[in-house]
Amino acid sequence: MEKITSRLFSWASLLEANTEQQARTTSTMPFIYPHLALMPDAHLGLGATVGSVIPTLGAVMPAAVGVDIGCGMIAVKTQFVAGDLPADRKPLREAIERAVPTSAGRANAKVVATAEPRVSELTALAEAAGFDPSSYAKTWQLQVGSLGSGNHFIEVSLDETDAVWLFLHSGSRGVGNKIAQTHIKVAQAAMKRWWITLPDPDLAYLVEGTPEFDRYVAELRWAQRFALLNREEMMDRVVRQFADWVGAPVDEQERINCHHNFTQQERHFGKDVWLSRKGAISARAGEPGLIPGSMGTASYVVEGRGDPVALQSSPHGAGRAYSRSAARKTFTHEQLREAMTGIEYRDTDAFLDEIPAAYKPIDQVMADAASLVTIRHTLRQIVNVKGD
Repeated sequence: MEKITSRLFSWASLLEANTEQQARTTSTMPFIYPHLALMPDAHLGLGATVGSVIPTLGAVMPAAVGVDIGCGMIAVKTQFVAGDLPADRKPLREAIERAVPTSAGRANAKVVATAEPRVSELTALAEAAGFDPSSYAKTWQLQVGSLGSGNHFIEVSLDETDAVWLFLHSGSRGVGNKIAQTHIKVAQAAMKRWWITLPDPDLAYLVEGTPEFDRYVAELRWAQRFALLNREEMMDRVVRQFADWVGAPVDEQERINCHHNFTQQERHFGKDVWLSRKGAISARAGEPGLIPGSMGTASYVVEGRGDPVALQSSPHGAGRAYSRSAARKTFTHEQLREAMTGIEYRDTDAFLDEIPAAYKPIDQVMADAASLVTIRHTLRQIVNVKGD
């Protein structure tokens, strides 16, 4: 841990100057209390740094929560070990790709039976919150059980004992993104209306007690629930495809589901704050969590250590070292193939911006996070599914 200023603490040993400056700027907002915590995977983001934990009094900055509200991970430990698995993994990858819509804009053709209860719950939650999700995305129901693209993935992995884990990463899809983008604009309009000048327009905030704040929080909580149920639906589908592939039902030994783009009320340093974790997970003492690496590298099942200065938080992954455009200019398809040796994946240069070298080394991130989490399991991938 490094104390950069009295309002900014960092756990990142690999930190670009522009990322640190962005975090410094965010930490000067007058309602930050007591300080901003920068996680080991920190990198430049929209307004606020990805990999930052931002406690605020009486206000929330929508861009500091993130545009993929509720994005996170889910993992299931099965009873199987590596020796139980068929040698040919391609049929499993292809079955998962058929069962779970991938890529930007892809959704289910219809609301499938397993998703119906989740869609019903989300409909009821929206009605209780007083808004219509269809105003953001007409076919939002069809997005339940869909992966998306970018760094979202589905993986089959083995831990240090060769036990098989199913692991995936996704969020609130198009509907959540539109909710976030709408409220960022609402906050920016409020700043203009109140003649408030900001160091960055994406640090625009909503003030607790106003109708705009209340609506944002209600819709944000809905999107967080959407993201969690979306992951549950996808994982159920992955479990079914995996069971068909191995020829036996899956006995779930453990299931962990956690957000890394969200805000909620918590108590820190004697005050009740709105704690926004943008690219960070909750890591209270004993709390289970998931920290994925990049495509082709290790992922981790962890347990929080409850570090108070880190605001009981930890990193959410490796963190980008290259932008997507820079990665495409820097790395080659052959380098991607080499990085994915031994892993069943769809061999395409569409994934070049997700090459492991475009991210910080996950081992260094985890070393930096040693005071934040305890590693329970280290996972290595054997099957990877992503969207273009």
